[in-house]
Amino acid sequence: MKFICDTERCIDCNGCVTACKNEHELAWGINRRRVVTINDGIPGERSVSVACMHCTDAPCLAVCPTNCIYHTEDGIVLHSKDQCIGCGYCYYACPFGAPQFPETGLFNHRGKMDKCTFCAGGPEPDTSEAEFKKYGRNRIAEGKLPACAEQCGTKALLGGDANIIADIYRQRVETRGYGPQLWGWKIAYGKPKRGGQYKAEGDSPRVNQDTRDSQNHSGRFPT
Repeated sequence: MKFICDTERCIDCNGCVTACKNEHELAWGINRRRVVTINDGIPGERSVSVACMHCTDAPCLAVCPTNCIYHTEDGIVLHSKDQCIGCGYCYYACPFGAPQFPETGLFNHRGKMDKCTFCAGGPEPDTSEAEFKKYGRNRIAEGKLPACAEQCGTKALLGGDANIIADIYRQRVETRGYGPQLWGWKIAYGKPKRGGQYKAEGDSPRVNQDTRDSQNHSGRFPT
């Protein structure tokens, strides 16, 4: 189970952030998901929704001295607050800044670590009151998507089986971009200059796409 955020679709609405906080009734100061804007205010500006990416080889899991972080059968990275000692090792190891603590300070004074659970709860029995109090709602046990991905209005944030969401993203890139480049607003939403349809699928040369256009050039940004 993985997350993918399509930066071509993210509009920095912070709906995913709000959905997460409301769904799990998170404490003040805890944001399991946040939206980061790159190149703010200049051509090429992009926004990306960031949370725990549920890494296959999770660095937080490797450094935890109490083994409170673990993988589920679905590959979701969860943790046990009963075992957490607030050391902060996971906080320093995670490249996405996912692990959070309610307090700042020295060892054992940070409180119990909190992070995105992929809406899969924790080690307590599924959908139990104890699980909800510690980790929030278990939507996976209910057969639902994570709240952030389900709420996303532009479907920029995809969450679910890694192979399925990767295939969805690949199709999007093929439709709007040229080769490995992700630019393709005109290709996805514009009209061909000489009529006909854009050749957006397959490995054959796309003769009716201009590789020098800003949407296909890695050194230029569309305005």
